[in-house]
Amino acid sequence: MGRAAGYRHGQPAACSRAFEHFSGLLSLVPGLDSILMAPRFLTALALAAACLAPAFTAAALAQTGPTITPGPGWVTPPSDLPRDARRSERGERTFNLDTLFDALKIAPDAESAKAIEDRIWSVWMVSGSDTCNLLMGRVKAAADAKDYDLAIKLLDAIIAIKPDYVEAWNRRATIYYMKNDYGRALADIREVLTREPRHFGALSGLGLILQEIGDDKHALEAYRKALAVDPHLEHIPDVVKALREKVEGRDI
Repeated sequence: MGRAAGYRHGQPAACSRAFEHFSGLLSLVPGLDSILMAPRFLTALALAAACLAPAFTAAALAQTGPTITPGPGWVTPPSDLPRDARRSERGERTFNLDTLFDALKIAPDAESAKAIEDRIWSVWMVSGSDTCNLLMGRVKAAADAKDYDLAIKLLDAIIAIKPDYVEAWNRRATIYYMKNDYGRALADIREVLTREPRHFGALSGLGLILQEIGDDKHALEAYRKALAVDPHLEHIPDVVKALREKVEGRDI
């Protein structure tokens, strides 16, 4: 994405709390301990979480899909999702996800994979709460009006009502990422992966944050984990190829 970072004096206490929150990522995905506890990563993230410029630059995702996307490295829901999966109950939803992820790994082409991805996003979008659905609609309205403070407050309320609603955490992570608030974005990515370790959007977001703070080696690992879940992720294979050549060198 290549945004220039403007540094300022931040709040060390808030940064410390952010580290406490995202430290739980270590046990969620094999290998993330080596990524998140690397000294280079911790030093760079401490600067990013406490010092990066706070300006909002993009909207949160809408309930029916994103209004504005953060960029090619951040995986977001499609704008048009299948309706039937949204009505799934919890038990059926778990069964559907397991089946869909199995199918995703063996999808024969990008078109087939995209259809499966859409159904997975559709299941993730189910909140199971009329109140949360209403508030998510207001998140979209707030984001479209560029009232990002209100969008975050609404997502805070949704998470308080329905803490297991994966998509609320994921969208708030997206907003924090667009604010350059990497500490809080990582904390929310942690919550997403706690609830759904196969969330290819969150894994891709982790890779993008690592890449933006200059930790290409561990960004490559995170992207590879995302591709292990969804081999047909758009843009990510190209990013992995470029990073692999940069980190590991070109094949002889």
